[in-house]
Amino acid sequence: MANKGPSFGLSRDVQAKIEKKYDDELEERLVEWVVLQCGADVGRPERGRLGFQVWLKNGIILGKLINSLCTSKPVKIPDTPPSMVFKQMEQIAQFLKAAEDYGVVKTDIFQTVDLFEAKDMAAVQRTLMALGSLAVTKNDGQYRGDPSWFMKKAQENRRDFSDSQLKEGKNVIGLQMGSNQGASQAGMTGYGRPRQIIS
Repeated sequence: MANKGPSFGLSRDVQAKIEKKYDDELEERLVEWVVLQCGADVGRPERGRLGFQVWLKNGIILGKLINSLCTSKPVKIPDTPPSMVFKQMEQIAQFLKAAEDYGVVKTDIFQTVDLFEAKDMAAVQRTLMALGSLAVTKNDGQYRGDPSWFMKKAQENRRDFSDSQLKEGKNVIGLQMGSNQGASQAGMTGYGRPRQIIS
């Protein structure tokens, strides 16, 4: 990757807004979960946005994370961490594809450059949060950690109504529809006439 100089004007303002979205407390929770899920051999990052980025940048830890959750289609993890840039980005892309296959919504998934170039680390946090929430919701025994760390996604609550219940529902006027009882046009003036204000 080419070295990028400092940004100015609107570009700097936009980048500053993106960086404000990063949550240090959420970072601690995500690190705890990743270490519990993958094992202590993944180590711990230096505190802060850049430490978190460097820790995840080569894609190895992300691959181990998704493999620990989804055993059906494991992501291939090289024996030695890749040193070439395109190999590291490819490893991140494999994680993103596997996360989408696992069930993470496409809108919750970050782009490779968001992590690799630290463009939007808050998006990386959102993806990991969505992955954790999905793992807690699936409750298939693969999730390790405190279930209260992530929100459980809503489950389907299907209801079956009989035909007689559906017919009864058609006769009820919902409160949102209002009522026309007591409505009249008494006291209304005709169109085009001015209001009669008597003082």
